[in-house]
Amino acid sequence: MDLINLTARQLAEVLEKKEASSVEITQAFLDRIEAVDGKVGGFLTVCPDLAMAQAEAADKARASGRAGKLTGVPIAVKDVLTTAGVRTTCGSKILENFIPPFDATLVAKLKEAGLVMLGKTNMDEFAMGSSTEHSAFKPTLNPWKLTHIPGGSSGGSAAVIAALEAPLAIGTDTGGSIRQPASHCGIVGIKPTYGRVSRYGLVAFASSLDQAGPMTRSVWDAAELLNIISGHDGRDSTSLDRPVPDYTAVLGREIKGLKIGLPKEYFGEGVDSEVLETINAAVKILEGLGAETQEVSLPLTEDGVATYYIIAPAEASSNLARYDGVKYGLRVETDELRDMYTKTRSLGFGPEVIRRIILGTYVLSAGYYEAYYGKASQVRTLLIRDYNAAFEKVDVLACPTAPTPAFALGEKLDDPLQMYMSDVFTLTCNLAGLPGLVLPAGLSSQGLPIGLQLIGKHFDEEILFQTAYAAEQELKFDASHQPPAL
Repeated sequence: MDLINLTARQLAEVLEKKEASSVEITQAFLDRIEAVDGKVGGFLTVCPDLAMAQAEAADKARASGRAGKLTGVPIAVKDVLTTAGVRTTCGSKILENFIPPFDATLVAKLKEAGLVMLGKTNMDEFAMGSSTEHSAFKPTLNPWKLTHIPGGSSGGSAAVIAALEAPLAIGTDTGGSIRQPASHCGIVGIKPTYGRVSRYGLVAFASSLDQAGPMTRSVWDAAELLNIISGHDGRDSTSLDRPVPDYTAVLGREIKGLKIGLPKEYFGEGVDSEVLETINAAVKILEGLGAETQEVSLPLTEDGVATYYIIAPAEASSNLARYDGVKYGLRVETDELRDMYTKTRSLGFGPEVIRRIILGTYVLSAGYYEAYYGKASQVRTLLIRDYNAAFEKVDVLACPTAPTPAFALGEKLDDPLQMYMSDVFTLTCNLAGLPGLVLPAGLSSQGLPIGLQLIGKHFDEEILFQTAYAAEQELKFDASHQPPAL
């Protein structure tokens, strides 16, 4: 049995039937990591001893009847979530040797559910990027075509799933950082509603936008993983106390009569013709299942990029002020305190992080706050109104995830604006706090994945899973599609 090709659900069935142990499954993935991650660059830290110890504990839990659905299934965690005793770098030199003393709430939930942590995945530094080329340590490559980017900032998490190095992963999404790499790597990814998953222990980039979520090989896997990590957490002031449904319960329900909105701004000029062709074909499949489609408008879509790149850098400027060489992280020793601050931050942060800190500090400065941050906050409110108006007419939105398939490594590194525009279809979802799910819809002529994005109302992840599962059964793009580059 080729264990690394199986989805998490299939691995759980293997464990339940005692056809393989968690130790055997975990070793299979550790062997795969050793064999291919040198090409992919998906992991920053691999934890073989910890993983095997957790696998042994999972096997004992299953033997005693104390197992959950995914107990013993391996998972990879983006290196922006704190893990007690395991290095957490955020892809930055400034935290290169930082070992947290505590687990993020999400990580604690994974442990409680008996999942096995294989290691920490590569990412754009402090989650600032769309290509995972801004990691301080190495770029991550797309397993479908090693000359191309996997997306970002959760490119490591997406790539290790596509490369069959892990069946599950956790990513974070501040402006599309789960959904865009999921699209580029041919996997499933969901950004939950803001407040659905605890941010305690998630190292902050932009606190009003950051949200962690599942990255998986199938819709069922994503639904069950979201079951595990969701819920109220009193240690996170933005965590909302709402009941968490069983997301797997809606899988298999028909979508006949479901009203799907197609935002006209997402299907116009600037979108690659193969992306449009693939997404329109996926929409036709949904119509064939009985869904009703209609055009809707999100008129402030283009303004979302400018709005995001004021709000997110402003919050980053505030959040990253704590990395000054005093309490933890990199410290450049000098005789003068101010000189220590300057040299520590200059050497510790990469160029993209420095760019955003400078931009954020500027828009928050005296005399400019209302002109920039204040106005951006007002536009954010108008964006939310646009979504609310659309959802008065439809149940869910369907659209492309990115304007193009994955682009070549280095193609946009010298043009930050073009890099930022690759998130034009994902970042307004974060500004509005809405849930968004991406599933693979097909391949470009170059053999690169293209993902269908679904956006739902606040706390209506169920409609996303219901719709995505129905589409997945017809599209049949699953773990059997192995990247040819490996």
